[in-house]
Amino acid sequence: MERGKMAEAESLETAAEHERILREIESTDTACIGPTLRSVYDGEEHGRFMEKLETRIRNHDREIEKMCNFHYQGFVDSITELLKVRGEAQKLKNQVTDTNRKLQHEGKELVIAMEELKQCRLQQRNISATVDKLMLCLPVLEMYSKLRDQMKTKRHYPALKTLEHLEHTYLPQVSHYRFCKVMVDNIPKLREEIKDVSMSDLKDFLESIRKHSDKIGETAMKQAQQQRNLDNIVLQQPRIGSKRKPKKDAYTIFDTEIESTSPKSEQDSGILDVEDEEDDEEVPGAQDLVDFSPVYRCLHIYSVLGARETFENYYRKQRRKQARLVLQPPSNMHETLDGYRKYFNQIVGFFVVEDHILHTTQGLVNRAYIDELWEMALSKTIAALRTHSSYCSDPNLVLDLKNLIVLFADTLQVYGFPVNQLFDMLLEIRDQYSETLLKKWAGIFRNILDSDNYSPIPVTSEEMYKKVVGQFPFQDIELEKQPFPKKFPFSEFVPKVYNQIKEFIYACLKFSEDLHLSSTEVDDMIRKSTNLLLTRTLSNSLQNVIKRKNIGLTELVQIIINTTHLEKSCKYLEEFITNITNVLPETVHTTKLYGTTTFKDARHAAEEEIYTNLNQKIDQFLQLADYDWMTGDLGNKASDYLVDLIAFLRSTFAVFTHLPGKVAQTACMSACKHLATSLMQLLLEAEVRQLTLGALQQFNLDVRECEQFARSGPVPGFQEDTLQLAFIDLRQLLDLFIQWDWSTYLADYGQPTCKYLRVNPVTALTLLEKMKDTSRKNNMFAQFRKNERDKQKLIDTVAKQLRGLISSHHS
Repeated sequence: MERGKMAEAESLETAAEHERILREIESTDTACIGPTLRSVYDGEEHGRFMEKLETRIRNHDREIEKMCNFHYQGFVDSITELLKVRGEAQKLKNQVTDTNRKLQHEGKELVIAMEELKQCRLQQRNISATVDKLMLCLPVLEMYSKLRDQMKTKRHYPALKTLEHLEHTYLPQVSHYRFCKVMVDNIPKLREEIKDVSMSDLKDFLESIRKHSDKIGETAMKQAQQQRNLDNIVLQQPRIGSKRKPKKDAYTIFDTEIESTSPKSEQDSGILDVEDEEDDEEVPGAQDLVDFSPVYRCLHIYSVLGARETFENYYRKQRRKQARLVLQPPSNMHETLDGYRKYFNQIVGFFVVEDHILHTTQGLVNRAYIDELWEMALSKTIAALRTHSSYCSDPNLVLDLKNLIVLFADTLQVYGFPVNQLFDMLLEIRDQYSETLLKKWAGIFRNILDSDNYSPIPVTSEEMYKKVVGQFPFQDIELEKQPFPKKFPFSEFVPKVYNQIKEFIYACLKFSEDLHLSSTEVDDMIRKSTNLLLTRTLSNSLQNVIKRKNIGLTELVQIIINTTHLEKSCKYLEEFITNITNVLPETVHTTKLYGTTTFKDARHAAEEEIYTNLNQKIDQFLQLADYDWMTGDLGNKASDYLVDLIAFLRSTFAVFTHLPGKVAQTACMSACKHLATSLMQLLLEAEVRQLTLGALQQFNLDVRECEQFARSGPVPGFQEDTLQLAFIDLRQLLDLFIQWDWSTYLADYGQPTCKYLRVNPVTALTLLEKMKDTSRKNNMFAQFRKNERDKQKLIDTVAKQLRGLISSHHS
């Protein structure tokens, strides 16, 4: 009974197990079904399991059949798949059986392997002692391998540290091995190799920095220019509460491994501390253009090796040589601005690098060394600029050079270099600039004066009138009231010259910008340069025009009128300079403009030229005089040449209406005096050995024509017969001879009320001597023809008395 119950319980337990296995087969992935099937074969009820499996298959078939009632095609497909599964299941069964067999076979090999393991453990115990010994040697070998890798990758400073650890920490522990002795012998060679390689890198760096100086300097000057532009913007548009932090550049000096051991691995101010955060483009600094790490590495390597002083001396010596090369200007530097720019870039680049080294190393260079180099550079640079700037003849080039020198000085001043001498030298270049400007404006004035038509400017409309008045300060109420067309009294060169003077002042002002000069100094500089322009350049130009050959009286008259108006405009030039410099002309030590003197001198020269020109014209007419000094006929009209001369003088003085009254009067008086003097000389010249009374009568008619011209008032302003006094000497001399009034002359000579006061006895004697041998043709002596001896006696008596007067006068 109990056995039946037990059998029944086992049967139930087996059935439950089979049911579980079937569920696992149904729900488990095919790849993992192996263990499940093995559990079936581990038991002895696999027959019953197969029966249940068949039963389960039949149940599923029935379910499939039911499903196929709804899905006929799906049912067919499912049947096909199930047939395949049954075939695969059989294959799986066979594989499981084969795997079991192999597992049993492999178990035997495992037993054999266990035996071999015993032997391995024995060998392991033997090797253990060897490993303990190698553990002492491996760090040494690893350290040496690391050393070789560091040297191969040119990480010399870490290699030096590794070499130090290897020598003092690792090698002493294994010193009894032969390979350690080889390493010990190689250590000095390795140190020397590191030293040589680092020095080679330094030499490469020095060569590189020499090539990059130009670019570094250009960059630094660009940053200085940006800073100056920014400062100008800030000055023009101040912003309240705006605080900007200076930008700092970090120096990447060493590899990551040795940053902590570097004496100067922290951040500093970089190449240029430029507050330029708002700029779209960042200008790179020196550390961005040049890798300074070779200097730092070499410095530290030599420091560790105890040869820092040797390194410092070598570096400074090489940089001094490079400084001399940089400071040597090219021979054609003065030809273009780029020549100067490249020269300045190299100098700035050199000192930017040295300043960079000064602030990123401890003592490689010091301030005394930098100052010594700067003093040398300053003297050589100033000497070179003095020499080359003296060749510049283009004021625009000189102005550009000045701006470049200012930028050069401002850039170096950022780094703390004293640049006062550069600004002092700029004051010397200012004189050179002034000279080039004067030469340029000499050409401008020459062109203006040569192209002028020396005629009053005609205007036909209000627009033209305002245009001229806008160019030149001119006010004339009477002229404004006149209807169009009308004329200004001056010619075109007046507004042109006036505007060019203002342009010259602007050009002088451009040079004074950024020179850190006070307003008074700028004003003084402009006024002195303007004075040179007026008193030398413009004055010479005017003098050249006035002294030019074939210049006409009309042109000379117009020049006088023009210079008169330019003289009046000097006060406006004073105001113009005051407006642009904000320095009142009344300020103490303010230079005054000498324009008034310049234009007065030019006007006086023109007046003198008018007088000379008139006299030359008179001489030309007098050369046409053709007197017959031996004629016996009495004339009845003036000579033709004199009539033409008087007509010329009348027309000429009619042109003088616009001249100042004194000028016209002086010209007229000068012409009359010269005419009178010339006629007197014509009468008394040595070539005229004899003359008759008839010739003297004709000459008297000509003099009367001249007196008539003087009485007609060709130029207004003379009082009564003032102009006639120019001919008084001739008139009294001719009256004395024609009237033969010697008794009166001899009796009254020397008295203030003498009738012939202006007749010199020497002149009278000379003329009397010319008439001695002409008595036969002289009608006046007709009553003496019978007694020639009495006539000769009379002339001799007069001549003797005249000689007596002359003798007594001289005594």
